[in-house]
Amino acid sequence: MVALSTPPGAGALAVIRLSGPAAMGITAAVFSKRGLPEAAGHTLHYGTLRDPQDGAILDEVVVALYRAPRSFTREDVVEINCHGSDYVVRQVLALLLRQGARLAEAGEFTKRAFLNGALDLAQAEAVADLIAADSALSHRVALNQLRGGFSQELRDLRGRLVKFAALLELELDFGEEDVEFADRPGLARLLAEVRGVVAGLLRSFELGNVIKNGITAVIAGRPNAGKSTLLNALLREERAIVSAIPGTTRDFIEDEVSMEGLRFRFVDTAGLRDNPADEVEAIGVRRTRQRVRQAALLLYLFDLSEMSPATVHAEIQELTAGLALPVLAVGNKADLTPAASQEAFIADFQAHQPGSATQVPLVLIAAEQQRGLDSLQTALLSQVRGSTLENTAAASIVTNVRHARALETAAAHLAAVQAGLDAGSGTELLAADLRHALAALGEITGEISSEDLLTSIFTEFCIGK
Repeated sequence: MVALSTPPGAGALAVIRLSGPAAMGITAAVFSKRGLPEAAGHTLHYGTLRDPQDGAILDEVVVALYRAPRSFTREDVVEINCHGSDYVVRQVLALLLRQGARLAEAGEFTKRAFLNGALDLAQAEAVADLIAADSALSHRVALNQLRGGFSQELRDLRGRLVKFAALLELELDFGEEDVEFADRPGLARLLAEVRGVVAGLLRSFELGNVIKNGITAVIAGRPNAGKSTLLNALLREERAIVSAIPGTTRDFIEDEVSMEGLRFRFVDTAGLRDNPADEVEAIGVRRTRQRVRQAALLLYLFDLSEMSPATVHAEIQELTAGLALPVLAVGNKADLTPAASQEAFIADFQAHQPGSATQVPLVLIAAEQQRGLDSLQTALLSQVRGSTLENTAAASIVTNVRHARALETAAAHLAAVQAGLDAGSGTELLAADLRHALAALGEITGEISSEDLLTSIFTEFCIGK
């Protein structure tokens, strides 16, 4: 099989990859340097590509050889480094296809690596995550998964459960003799430990989703609170129109920025007021409320010189009613408020906090002068990452929806085993639930998989990977 492994489009270089038992022979048929099929693996060879039909030179290239099993796919692999012209790439691919190669399907190289035992399924999915990583944290988590940290944790869990499952199956084989091989108190202790690990992995999914996909932070508040000015300050560019006329922003304006490895998508919205000036502004207000319901974090921006702490709290509660939404109150235009008034506002704001479970952090800024933005960034990060983030180098963090669903299934069956132990259920019921839990954990790494599952996963990859 053959495919372009670098992004399509003109560039200095392009890499065309072949994998399979015929890769060396196909390349040798069009490469000027002799002896390629006998050359050692992990070597580079400079030469030209020629069309055997007419001897015409197509390009000067460097060919990299990797011999099975010491390659990504554990097959013979050839990577042809040619010039990155679209025309050259098309001609090289056509030349190789005429020699007997076939175009690879999406993700087929990684699928071969999985089928040949070079990667398990979780590691294979990490390849796609690593390619898509756009921050230090998403890169770190994907690399940890690719290197097998997450997979090893799951294998350890499965290995310990398998021992008990085998003893339960043995009891079924000797059912008529009423013997008990699996120590029930020992199984209960193991279940408590394994369920704790699985629960921790499931809790990490919320953080993992933030690391992988970023967090949507909606900036909302009254007209002229400075929402567009704040967006521009956060992005460090004039992204939104700033005007003293209330209601200038009628629709969403959004963009992304990375803060200490976390990706934030900030959304500037239409100002909130009870009596919009016209139907267009009214639509903007309705969309703002809808966008707040879809957000992962709300920045409620208000003019520090115009609103009381009680009013700020009341408007936040009205806007977020029925939502489990983290909120950050941001008082803008602090440059227009004396220091003594700021201190009094902070004290009064804390006094009006609705309750310990719903504390709303407060940050004072001057967006136009770009003052207080460091404090705002610190508050933003503390709202979304928590203490778990500091352990991302060592701990496994679940970022994949498929993995989370499998862990939920495993957790449910492990809970059923525990309930069965508590109720004194028979061996057959315990063994059945334990088998289902093991199967769910095995689906994550591909120890238990179906062709439909593999097709669904690998078709999400780019062709050439």
